[in-house]
Amino acid sequence: MPLSRRSWLKAGAFALAAPAWTALPPLSAEELAADEKLPRAFDSLRPLGDQVRPIATEEFQARLERAQQLLRDAAESRGPLDALLLTAGSSLYYFSGIRWRLSERLFALLVPARGEPVIVCPAFEEHSARELLRWPIELRLWQEDESPYALARAALADRGLRTGRIAVEETTRFHFAHGLRQAAAAFELVSADAVTIACRAHKSPAELELMRLANFATVDVFRAVFASLREGMSERDVRALITRGFERMGLAGGALVLFGPWAALPHGTSKPQKLRAGDGVLLDGGTSVEGYASDVSRTGALGKPSEKLRRAFAAVRRAQDAALEAARTGRPCGSVDDAARAAIVAAGYPDGYRVFTHRLGHGIGLDGHEHPYLVRGSRVVLQPGMTFSNEPGIYVKDDFGLRLEDIMAIEPEGAARLLTPRFSQSLENPCG
Repeated sequence: MPLSRRSWLKAGAFALAAPAWTALPPLSAEELAADEKLPRAFDSLRPLGDQVRPIATEEFQARLERAQQLLRDAAESRGPLDALLLTAGSSLYYFSGIRWRLSERLFALLVPARGEPVIVCPAFEEHSARELLRWPIELRLWQEDESPYALARAALADRGLRTGRIAVEETTRFHFAHGLRQAAAAFELVSADAVTIACRAHKSPAELELMRLANFATVDVFRAVFASLREGMSERDVRALITRGFERMGLAGGALVLFGPWAALPHGTSKPQKLRAGDGVLLDGGTSVEGYASDVSRTGALGKPSEKLRRAFAAVRRAQDAALEAARTGRPCGSVDDAARAAIVAAGYPDGYRVFTHRLGHGIGLDGHEHPYLVRGSRVVLQPGMTFSNEPGIYVKDDFGLRLEDIMAIEPEGAARLLTPRFSQSLENPCG
C-alpha cells in the first residue's frame, strides 16, 4: 500500500487532479524507447539534483498543530469540531508526510482538536506504516475480520471524545465515511473544508520553491519540444518527446498536445492528429517535484502563424497581464477572472463564455487542481501564499484555439508573482 518515491513520481501530482491528458491512450514502448536519440534541443536538460529541498518534518508537524488550532477555533464561528479524519491522498501527505495508496482498506489519520493524533492501519501493513512515520504517532491495528471503524471510535473515546463533530476531508470515499457513521453514531460527520482548505491554500516558502522548480522544469521541456517540431509529427510523437524530456530531468510528467483546429477543444480530442505547416500547437501539462505540481500551457506555431492566431495571442497575453495585476491580497477571486475576461472583450472578442469558454484559473499545489478557484462570482478573498493558474484562452470551434498558462503566487503587497520564468513572448518563441 505505501508508495515508493519512484512510484509516487510516476503517479504524479496529476493522478489526484485527473487532468484531461491523463485520459489519453498510453504511449507505446516504441514511442518511449529510451535508446532512441532525442533531438539536440534536449541536450541542455539536466536533473534538478540538490536544488530540490524536501519539506522538513518540522513543517509537517506545524501543519498538524495549525489544523488542531482551526478545529478549536471553529467552535466560535461554525460550531465545535472535535476531530479531523484524513484518509489516503494529498491531504494525508500534507499533514503527516505519509504517502499511502488509496484502497478499499481504511488507513486513516484521526486528529483530535486536543491531544495526540492516531493512525488506524491494517495490521499486516504495520511495518510499512512505521517506516513512513516522520515522528512517533500511535498506530491502532485492525485485522481483516475486524472493524476499523470500531477501532477509530475507541481511539476517539480514549481521547475523551464519545460524541461531537468529526470533520471529514472532501476526497474521503463514501464507504469510509459511511462505515464510521454506522460504528460511531453519536458523532456527526461534517465537511473539513474549513480546516483543510484553510491550511493548504496558503503555501509556505518551501512549498513555493518546489512549485517554482516544477514550473521552470516544465518550461524547459516545452522549449526543447517546440524547437524539435517537424511537419508530419503526430500528437503522440510530441507527447513522447515531452515524457522523455521530463525523464531526462529525473521527473515524471506529460502534456495534452493539440494541433490546429483541434486546439479549439480546451481539453482536446482522442482523434489522431498530424502536424502541418502553419498549424498552431498547444501544449498543456507539467510534472511534480516532491509532489508539488506544475501546470503550464504554451501555444506556438509550425512556420508562419496566421493573422487570426497572432491577434488571439496578443489578446490572451493582455488578459494574463490584467489578471496578474488584479491578483492582489484582499481582493475577491472572482475579480481576477473579471479582469482577464474584460481584456478579451476589449480586444474585440465576444463577452461571456462564447470564446473564453472556461474560468481563468484553479488553485494548485499538491493537487494539479485544488481550492480556491479564479472564477466569476467567487467571493473568496485572496491571501498571501495562495497559488493559481493564470490561463485565459480564445477558442473558435473548427478553426483554432489558443491558451497561455502560467502559475502565480499571491504576494503580501502588490501584484502576484510568477512561478514560471516569464510569460510567453510570441508564437514564434513561446517559451522565451
